Amino acid sequence: MAAPRDPREAVGAEGSAGRRGASGVEVVFPEDPAAPAPLCPHGPTLLFVKVNEGSEETRRFYACSACRDRKDCNFFQWEDEKLSRERLAAREAHNRRCQPPLSRMQCVERYLTFIQLPLSQRKFCQRCQQLLLPGDWGEHKEHPVVGEISVAQLKRPSQLLYPLQNKKTHAQYLFADRSCRFLVDLLSTLGFTRVLCVGTPRLHELLRLKASDEKSNIKSLLLDIDFRYSQFYLEDSFCQYNMFNHHFFDGQAALEGCRAFLQEDEGAGVIMVTDPPFGGLVAPLAVTFKKLIALWKKGQCQDDSDKELPIFWIFPYFFESRIRQFFPSFCMLDYQVDYDNHALYKHGKTGRKQSPVRIFTNIPPHQMILPTDEGYRFCSLCQRYVAPENRHCEPCGACTSKDGRKWNHCFLCKKCVKPSWVHCSVCNHCALPEHPCEGPAAGCFVCGELGHKRATCPTVSSSKTSASKVVRKQKQRRNNKIKLAVTEGQPVNQASAPRRKKRRQQAH
Repeated sequence: MAAPRDPREAVGAEGSAGRRGASGVEVVFPEDPAAPAPLCPHGPTLLFVKVNEGSEETRRFYACSACRDRKDCNFFQWEDEKLSRERLAAREAHNRRCQPPLSRMQCVERYLTFIQLPLSQRKFCQRCQQLLLPGDWGEHKEHPVVGEISVAQLKRPSQLLYPLQNKKTHAQYLFADRSCRFLVDLLSTLGFTRVLCVGTPRLHELLRLKASDEKSNIKSLLLDIDFRYSQFYLEDSFCQYNMFNHHFFDGQAALEGCRAFLQEDEGAGVIMVTDPPFGGLVAPLAVTFKKLIALWKKGQCQDDSDKELPIFWIFPYFFESRIRQFFPSFCMLDYQVDYDNHALYKHGKTGRKQSPVRIFTNIPPHQMILPTDEGYRFCSLCQRYVAPENRHCEPCGACTSKDGRKWNHCFLCKKCVKPSWVHCSVCNHCALPEHPCEGPAAGCFVCGELGHKRATCPTVSSSKTSASKVVRKQKQRRNNKIKLAVTEGQPVNQASAPRRKKRRQQAH
């Protein structure tokens, strides 16, 4: 059966989809799935359902976990769809064709051979994004090739490789040097000896450079979906990994390597730092991170079972409520994370004055020392470092700003709000002056409440009944209008006589 217009097209960034309140796509996590999810080139797919305001869920379907655009991965299958053997075989063949041309072991062998070559023979193809051995030169003679690749360049592959900048897929935006060095210094100050870098290749590079140059004892393991990094790292330093479905592309061996890294020293001294694509859905990311947490917990003593895996989750500040829904112990730091190759999320003339990207963590905020030379200061009342413009609010009892600007306290709403917001007497809450005063708030598509989603809305059945009544009344009024117009011998959409007379008078 041909697939209809892709339901995934309704998915924007998760936070904005909820605020629009019109329609969207939700991920479904069955407690006891009858069968494993079908596979696409990016591993097990996710189960989705498209929801519309005021209606129950529609037919469920499987789609790619990593790509929300069918141009990048066109996998689509209804949950109850039965596929023939021929279609299953064709799908398996397609998945194999989409895999990298070299296995993980082949990449390691080529890397070990490459570093033994004299400098004059170390070449890199910019078109194919591949390290070249002498036997490869003939195939790439018409391609742009960079020669004399030094050891320093091999240690910074993110500067050799072109960043993948499709924000609906990989969204490979790289930390600015300022932010990356702050993270390295902070991790060192906090005393961590191992860092699991999930989608943070530049942080992984800097940690390894620090370990080699300063004899630091910090070790790092990079989990990233970009297979190109396989050329530059051995098995104990890199695993190709999909953070949206907890899929290790190199199978059980890679999973065991990650397990050993997390459980070393009975799980002590390790932290996970992750920087997911901002267009990704929070729910599947949270499920994946909880699986990594469970992997870490298996290496602990029973006496330490109440401990949490320390985590830095780097994400825009407007996802705070969504992240805390899954990890209530997380808090948001005021530190603004910048990116080198993002048009908006960096300081300077081409970026915003304030980056919206923050660090969410389960480490107590008073332990995080933010750079005072950038204006961050310690609030003795909140017992944490805050941004320069973030002022302590006495009624709220906290430094309330989220976006780096000074917020104003609204005594009617009994909370602080953005400086551009005003209190609306119609909505009875603060919003932008030009905001529409109708429509549900962020949260449930049906009733607009924030405490639950549409799937668990207690009023979904009654809401559906009410909506049906409204539709029936509208149809009835339209039919009555048509009947009346036909009876009077007028076209259906013709203006009334008084209005026609008024227009003729104005014309004369």
